[in-house]
Amino acid sequence: MLLVKCTGEILDKEIMQKFAETDHRKQRELERSIQKVTNMQIPEGLPFYFIADEDEGSVTIGALVDRLEDLESGLRRFLSSLNISLSNIEYEEVIIRQFRDMLDDAHSNRFVQNARNICNEYGMEELYDLWGNDYYEKILEDAEERHIISKAEKMYIGNTLVPEIKRIYEGKKIKKAEGHPVHYMIQANDNELKDETINLLYQALYDNKRINSKRMTVVHVEENRGFRRGDMRSKIECFYKAGKGGAVVIDYHGEEEAEGEYASTHRDTIKMLSEIMNKYSNNVLTIYCFPKECTKIKGWYYEYLGDVSMVELKEEFVSGTEARNVLSKKASEHHVRTDKELMAHISDDNKYLLRDLDKDFDLWYRKKLKRTVYPQYQCIETASMKKSTEAPKGTAYEELSKMIGLTNAKKVINQALDYYKAQKVFRDRGIDQDHPSMHMVFTGNPGTAKTTVARLFADIMKDNGILSTGKLVEVGRGDLVGKYVGWTATIVKDRFNDAKGGVLFVDEAYSLVDDRNGMFGDEAINTIVQEMENHRDEVVVIFAGYPDKMEEFLDKNPGLRSRIAFHVSFDDYNVEELCEISKIFADKKGMHFTDEAMERLKEVFLVAIEQPDFGNGRYVRNVIEKARMAQSTRLLSKNIDDITKEDILTFSAEDIELPKVKVEKHFKMGFACA
Repeated sequence: MLLVKCTGEILDKEIMQKFAETDHRKQRELERSIQKVTNMQIPEGLPFYFIADEDEGSVTIGALVDRLEDLESGLRRFLSSLNISLSNIEYEEVIIRQFRDMLDDAHSNRFVQNARNICNEYGMEELYDLWGNDYYEKILEDAEERHIISKAEKMYIGNTLVPEIKRIYEGKKIKKAEGHPVHYMIQANDNELKDETINLLYQALYDNKRINSKRMTVVHVEENRGFRRGDMRSKIECFYKAGKGGAVVIDYHGEEEAEGEYASTHRDTIKMLSEIMNKYSNNVLTIYCFPKECTKIKGWYYEYLGDVSMVELKEEFVSGTEARNVLSKKASEHHVRTDKELMAHISDDNKYLLRDLDKDFDLWYRKKLKRTVYPQYQCIETASMKKSTEAPKGTAYEELSKMIGLTNAKKVINQALDYYKAQKVFRDRGIDQDHPSMHMVFTGNPGTAKTTVARLFADIMKDNGILSTGKLVEVGRGDLVGKYVGWTATIVKDRFNDAKGGVLFVDEAYSLVDDRNGMFGDEAINTIVQEMENHRDEVVVIFAGYPDKMEEFLDKNPGLRSRIAFHVSFDDYNVEELCEISKIFADKKGMHFTDEAMERLKEVFLVAIEQPDFGNGRYVRNVIEKARMAQSTRLLSKNIDDITKEDILTFSAEDIELPKVKVEKHFKMGFACA
């Protein structure tokens, strides 16, 4: 259906005075008469007209019609019912958001009684509050055949797009569009190329009267993102209902390598999309978009589309010889000579995308300018070089670097930072890779700094521009599992929303494993797996727990282990590391140990690390706290006047308490003789 904004000037001065009336009673009479005429249209279905606003004789009218041919005659009937005549009438097709804004204005001006009810009558009520990243609409400009083909010939999809545009114009123009003989598939990774292809294709179809509306709806469908699974079908069907006479673009983002239950989910989504498309295929043009070389996704579409005919538009590949010719031609256009570096990666055995060649040339040309045309700039580093050699930023990184031990954790965080630096370099080379999963498992005994490292990791990722907020949301079983059936999934999703832009730290994650299958813990784990995929670009999940118990947790859901990129083991601290940690703890309090006290600490730690419940860093903290209490007792036993500042800031050997060794008891069993 067409959504149109009509504007014009009122001819009758008497009518103008009625709109400007200050008498509330007379003004209300005018409003009621307009509402009456407007309401009479609703049960009849299309077309529908309403007055949105009036300002000093200039009137804005909203129109909802099936065809442009019906617009003017319907507007005349509507205005005649109100005894209004307009001059200088202009028409402008608008998107749903603009149309509903006009309805809201009409409601505010009391020209319609209820804007939402009207949206509901015409199938737009469900879309009334839906906006954001899930879809967008646009109105395309008019274009002529010569202009459209000229632009298409210069694009890297021209070998399939140009013949289709010419085929569109081969047919005779008809006064009223009647169905769609074909629909379209566009396979391209480059978003700019994809969008321009859609625009030119759509302009050609509109110019040849194959579609009625300039309004196009682009729906982003990505499994486990955007629309909730339960209402995806109803929302997408609303787009088709509202898109009658125009087009719906399904921009599908799926994983070609998906396996198992996730491949099945992708298949089900494509089946659902195909069913809706078949239902509305005569009234709405469908343009499917998905990445190039996604043969599995394309195969699923063809499996479910049935008798629908599809025209495929793909990015172009050229041979090695053609690629050299393309690069040579571009060099000639830029008035420079080719060299071995430009042609080095071209092989006769390979095929090349023209867009990739374009990016390769741009990179080579920038170097060429610095080397030969403007050699005085050879010493200036590229932004990529500066970024790749830049040291990690932030106090959190410095704090982590100074921490004792943690070799594995430091290695993983440096790998993550290096990866994102490399992606910047790769993008400059025309290679745009998928965003990797950064989810992690931290395994280690108590006191090995798992929580501290998680907090620092979040801060480091924020300081270096990888995570937006860097906040740490720490949760345990009690924060994820609801009291009643159905609560848990909602709670888990809320915690993920809380952690957007940061880290969700699940401590003692193994506690989610229940004794029996199908309990609340299973629901929590299954929802976590789903939300990890939903928020993979904006939330990093870190699971933490004891090494032996975490294996059972990871085995609980088949998709859990595959979504975790890094397994970081936090080893127990040795005696030397514990002594260094003790010095750091004491230094934070402005204190230090005598040499004898350090020797006593070594004795303490040699015994402690052999105990089954050894607490690593927590144990060190307890030792220091006990030493402070012992020091207080020792100092107070002296003459108060003799206590110096140095005495207060120094731990001595007698302040360090040797641990009590736990001895396992062995009981002998036997029989007593009477």
